[in-house]
Amino acid sequence: MTATAPRLGPSPIRRPLAAVALLATLISLLFGLVLAGASPASAHAALTGSDPQDGAVVATAPEEVTLTFSEQIAMGDDSIRVLDPTGKRADDGAPRDLTSGGAVRYGVQLHSGLPDGTYTVAWQAVSADSHPVSGAFTFSVGAPSETTVALPSNEAGGGLVGALYGIARYAAYAGFILLAGGSAFVLACWQRGAGALPMQRLVVRGWITLTAATLAMLLLRSPYTGSGKLGDAFDLDGLQAVLDTKPGAALVSRLLLLGASALFIAVLFGAYAKREDEKEKQDLTFGLATGGAVIATGIAGTWALAEHASTGIQPGIAMPVDVLHLLAVAAWLGGLVALLVALYRTPDITSGAVRRFSRMAFGSVVVLAATGLYQSWRQVGSWSALTGTRYGQLLLLKVALVAVLVGVAWISRRWTGRLTERAVPASATDAADTADVIDTADSADLAGTEDGAVDAAPGGTVDAERAAQLSRQRAALTATKEKRARDADPDRSGLRRSVMVETAIAVVLLIVTTILTSTEPGRTEEEAARGNTTAAPAPVTGGQVNLSLPFDTGGQNGKGTVRLDISPGGTGSNSVHLWIDGTDERPLDVPEVKLAFTLESKDIGPLPVAPDRLTEGHWTASGVQIPIAGDWKVAVTVRTSDIDQTTISKNVKIG
Repeated sequence: MTATAPRLGPSPIRRPLAAVALLATLISLLFGLVLAGASPASAHAALTGSDPQDGAVVATAPEEVTLTFSEQIAMGDDSIRVLDPTGKRADDGAPRDLTSGGAVRYGVQLHSGLPDGTYTVAWQAVSADSHPVSGAFTFSVGAPSETTVALPSNEAGGGLVGALYGIARYAAYAGFILLAGGSAFVLACWQRGAGALPMQRLVVRGWITLTAATLAMLLLRSPYTGSGKLGDAFDLDGLQAVLDTKPGAALVSRLLLLGASALFIAVLFGAYAKREDEKEKQDLTFGLATGGAVIATGIAGTWALAEHASTGIQPGIAMPVDVLHLLAVAAWLGGLVALLVALYRTPDITSGAVRRFSRMAFGSVVVLAATGLYQSWRQVGSWSALTGTRYGQLLLLKVALVAVLVGVAWISRRWTGRLTERAVPASATDAADTADVIDTADSADLAGTEDGAVDAAPGGTVDAERAAQLSRQRAALTATKEKRARDADPDRSGLRRSVMVETAIAVVLLIVTTILTSTEPGRTEEEAARGNTTAAPAPVTGGQVNLSLPFDTGGQNGKGTVRLDISPGGTGSNSVHLWIDGTDERPLDVPEVKLAFTLESKDIGPLPVAPDRLTEGHWTASGVQIPIAGDWKVAVTVRTSDIDQTTISKNVKIG
């Protein structure tokens, strides 16, 4: 029987819903751009200024070179290199954090007595959203000259290590979508699918892919953000350094959550699939749905914690929105793949299950439209960034793909409407009857052969190899009959083709989305472009409080100095940066640092402050409130081991 495409005429319910979903998707970007405000947002860190500037010619050699960035970054000992015209190092190799007054600035001291000529500044760092960034520029002392130094053309995170890390990122997203989306499809749309082997394989393969990709990213993280050498993936010191960073903690948390998800999968496809009592199964469904939602939200949160959403404006809103966005993507695209597998690999999926997925997919599209609106506002923010940056162009492509996908999904909903609850249509019954005749005849032949084998065998023993062959032949005949019955349903065949097209578009959409997560957002790219044409802003020094406090906890490596900057050093909100240096004047990493502010004359305090570790030896806290001006006692507690701790304090005038 030839399948007839469904008419695209009016439908009392499905067409309005599909139209609303399509319209919401198309206008989400438009509203996001209209609502874009003047507040800057950054994701990848960008170099916004330098002293000396790129291409500048100065009369005398500066004492230091400073770089200003759009957001907080992490730097190592060799992150800033200044090379003289002959290619020799002209710096002391120890970048200093000069951040103050909201301006993120790092500097490196230059050697004295530098000759005239053109100098090259190369830098590499890790931005707050976990991506490595790098760049280079030149300046000249006296007059430009010939130089043997070539500006690096490779970006940070490139090469073989960058390619492998990128592949692992794609695989991680794909694995999560299959794991979360496939599980959601079984629990919310087709509970009998828990006993279907193809569904089990789909979810388990998603878990394996996500776990393997996460382990690969954890091992590759150190060379990806540092040397770029594949051999350093197994360097234990580098791995330890990764574990101390926010991205490393996120990857480890994801592995722990994957351990919990393994138990979830075992119950879903074990006890749950075998449960017959409806009341017990209903209770278990609720428990699995609750537990699975918690695990899926936690895994999605590991992306939000370490990438774009965790930095820039409104991270407290952006991270939950990012989690919702990723969960909606998994429910839609992962459920779509599960539906495709069910249509092609299982004989008994019902139209009711397909309709339930259709409703789930519609809800996911609505969530995607709402969260996409907010994300567009944060990451693009202007028409020029939309059309003039790579991020904006990729976002336009993503919106177009979503629109096409929603359109194809609407056609799939029309096919779903033509399905009935009967197991096999009339035409399929005829085909099945034919298959039964063939099966009966073939089985008779096989039985006769088997009897012959029995008679021929000594003592009436059936040859085991022959029996196994007969069993395989019967299984093949049964599978052929079931496939003929499925293929004879024109509505099911039409739905399969439509869902296949949806899945192909969804794969392309997933690729584009993953590229977006590693692309510098439009706002930041424009900000960096503006920064390349303007001088670095002058330091904000008015009212800033600077302290230097020596300490000794009494234990091994327990001596050092705490340097503390409080900016702007007035009443209201302040930012605090704290550096801990060892006796060798190098950054000293300690397990814990705490601050407290006390105004004894007014009996205020102590006001506790728990700074966050930014990088080795550098701690920071924002939004520290100083209610009134006065002579405040600043107490710093430093713990260098499980038992070695000391508190040092000093009175300073604030406000």
